[in-house]
Amino acid sequence: MEKSNVPSPTQHSLQLQHVNVKLLLQHPSEVALDPLIPIFLDWIQDPFPGELLLDIADYRHVPAGPGVVLIGHEGDYGVDNTDNRLGVRYNRKAAFEGSNQDRLKQAARAALTACRRLETDSRLGGKLRFHGQEVEIFINDRLLAPNSDATRVAADPDFRAFADKLFRGSEYSMTQEADRRRLFGVTLKSSRPFSVEQVLEAIG
Repeated sequence: MEKSNVPSPTQHSLQLQHVNVKLLLQHPSEVALDPLIPIFLDWIQDPFPGELLLDIADYRHVPAGPGVVLIGHEGDYGVDNTDNRLGVRYNRKAAFEGSNQDRLKQAARAALTACRRLETDSRLGGKLRFHGQEVEIFINDRLLAPNSDATRVAADPDFRAFADKLFRGSEYSMTQEADRRRLFGVTLKSSRPFSVEQVLEAIG
């Protein structure tokens, strides 16, 4: 049998590129997705510093689907309802230099900044609010990070170090994605709630 040339996470240090961070929301049944279209159109005209935002993909018709996605050059933003778990999701598409902690920090900051902007937008009536305790992190690259035991072992120290910072040393649980057919990732749940501003301050 021909051997694969792709290194396993245990052969070399695991590179956590293409990080996705999803912030779970309070009271998801109260959040209307319709206002997101004009809101994201405004973001295209007034993007975050250093961002190039290009277009909108509307998946509101898909049950438990991606919701509304703002397509960017280096990353996408969206209000995502995959698995009926509504949240603000950032998907980093371009490679990001630095350490794994740098990449996790960049994606989390992008998701938090988007969530804060949505929380304060009057068109959403104050109904879109960060849950404060649950964060999902995915690695959207099955080649670099297959959902395997080896990847889980290799990534565990980075996820735990980041969660310690994210939740300011508070107790938390970390649940890994068990379904091998899905992207490798974890769900972090803090023992107490935090605001967007507190988490942004914690990661610096």
